Amino acid sequence: MTKSTLAFIFLIAFISNLSAQDSIPPSTLNEVVITASKYPVKTSATGKVIQVVTREQLAVSGGKDLSQILNEQTGVYINGSTSSAGKDKTVFIRGAKGDYTLIMVDGIPIYDASGIGGNFDIRLIPVEQVERIEILKGSQSTLYGSDAIAGVINIITKKGGNQAFNVNGVLNAGSFGTHRETISINGRHRQIDYTAGFSNYSTKGIDETVDTTMGSASRDKDAYKQYGFMANLGWRASDAVTIRPYLRYTKSNADIDNGAFTDELDNTAVQKNLQAGVQSAIQLGNGKLNLLFNFNNIDRNYKDDSTLSQNGYYKFSSGTYKAHEKYAEAYYVLPVTESMKLTLGTDYRSSNTDQQTLSVDMFGSYPGALGKDTVRQQQVGAYAALNLLTEKGFNLEAGGRYNHHSEYGSNFVYNINPSWLINKQYKLFANLSTAYKTPGLYQLFSEYGNRLLKPESATTLEGGVQYFSNDGRFMTRAVYFNRMIKDVLFFSYDPTSQGFHYINQDEQKDHGFEAEASMRFNSKLELRLNYTFVDGKISTLNSNGKDTSYFNLLRRPKSTFGSSLSYKPTNRITVTANLQSFGKREDITFNPNTYASIPVNLDSFILLNLYAEYGFIHNRLHVFVDLRNVTNSDYQEVYGYNTAGFNAYGGIRFNLR
Repeated sequence: MTKSTLAFIFLIAFISNLSAQDSIPPSTLNEVVITASKYPVKTSATGKVIQVVTREQLAVSGGKDLSQILNEQTGVYINGSTSSAGKDKTVFIRGAKGDYTLIMVDGIPIYDASGIGGNFDIRLIPVEQVERIEILKGSQSTLYGSDAIAGVINIITKKGGNQAFNVNGVLNAGSFGTHRETISINGRHRQIDYTAGFSNYSTKGIDETVDTTMGSASRDKDAYKQYGFMANLGWRASDAVTIRPYLRYTKSNADIDNGAFTDELDNTAVQKNLQAGVQSAIQLGNGKLNLLFNFNNIDRNYKDDSTLSQNGYYKFSSGTYKAHEKYAEAYYVLPVTESMKLTLGTDYRSSNTDQQTLSVDMFGSYPGALGKDTVRQQQVGAYAALNLLTEKGFNLEAGGRYNHHSEYGSNFVYNINPSWLINKQYKLFANLSTAYKTPGLYQLFSEYGNRLLKPESATTLEGGVQYFSNDGRFMTRAVYFNRMIKDVLFFSYDPTSQGFHYINQDEQKDHGFEAEASMRFNSKLELRLNYTFVDGKISTLNSNGKDTSYFNLLRRPKSTFGSSLSYKPTNRITVTANLQSFGKREDITFNPNTYASIPVNLDSFILLNLYAEYGFIHNRLHVFVDLRNVTNSDYQEVYGYNTAGFNAYGGIRFNLR
């Protein structure tokens, strides 16, 4: 492993001395993003920290899924991305826990109201449906409401192209009996554009858990299957009105085990997700009114009938978790002057869940239920944001949001984001922002629920500098952040009632910094580097009335380093090497007899991935090879669960028009 790392570093040093006389792609200084302000803006004109995964980067990702792609980005760590395909993928931005990151699709917040924290499972979004990804870091509740404490991941789906008719797709196969097929059509004719796509993914999988209790002959591989369909239609009804209805559906089947170190032969999970809605834009005077509506339905089913094995406590267990969510938003973007824009908006969120569980052991059966008629919540928000951009490069973004919740009442958040672009090369920025996360339905209404819960509230301070070279060859950015979260939800034991329930109690303090750079040596060669450090602790009130603080960023590395080297010697050939280093992590396990928590340490590890493709027929057909974990690193992302060793894939992607 050490030799591979040294060889990669030597290669970088060697090629950095290559000739750089070719034309250079345009600098990211003028890259246009949407998520920072809810309307298109150049990165030079915003003080927010935003990162983009482009369509070109997605195209050369081989057979990777969304979690593996996100795991390569600065400040983002996806726990479970290289574990079994059916293993949950937890999103950590800057070390914050998973339900502090808001997942959006085309600018619309997506939740899972049936889960404890309400965070959305990114496995339900096939990467084949994605056009680009914008990652907005820091507290962003002013524009986007609940859950945007650590940041926002906005997944932008494919839309109709510029051709009348186009067909594209990917076919690949490889390790663990894996194969993936996707095909989509898109086009544009007069006032109509359209996109429709279908994807299918299947793998026989790896053995999900490290099991020391069963012989190898009694163990199984944990398979995973998923298929998805998406369609959207854009209709330009007039010069001032655009209407875009859409539909997305995904279903997955997974074989899962019974926890850390416990293999299981007949435990299965089925997830279905339906998203449907419409997005409209209306030009009103100098401004634009945007109208959004989305319906999100999630259906999760788990079953372990112990037919082939009984490795858990129960002889039979099943669970059905259904969630229904409606989201509506209207916001108006008005250019007040040439240098000032005002955004005014309001949104409505309604969610409910219906859950049925049953467990059977040697002593009897234990049913459980939550009904959608009573387990529900609504939110209404109103927000305003002002963007000022002067001719001298000074930019100020400031805003606030008022939110009213059907259970706890009202809360308010704000943001202030000044930045200054000097000589179109140096950008200084500072962000002071607050955010909140509303309690989940389970935390409010279950047998452990507490209807007196308040929202978790965060204050984030970040600042940094970004440099762009005049010739567009070099960009670097360094950011420091400090995040404090109050009223953190805690699962508490009450000695009076001798029961557990949720309360607002703890205080979370996190800090760290990010550094990243991209270097274009010439039109053929590009190097990207990034480093992230995070640290944090939680303060909790003990029964004796004293505060205790301790490190609690479990399963998250304090230090992460990543590098990506892309070489394109001709228009037909692309070669990419990706090296990532993840530091030591802490985890916990439980004593099955005493139920006591036992801390464990997870070793650091390095991953080296290689990708190469060759284009035929005017680059309409590409053949690719995707090699992952080339050095066959042996590691665990979660204590007691396996990860993939060396694995390889090959296939074709085509674009016919």
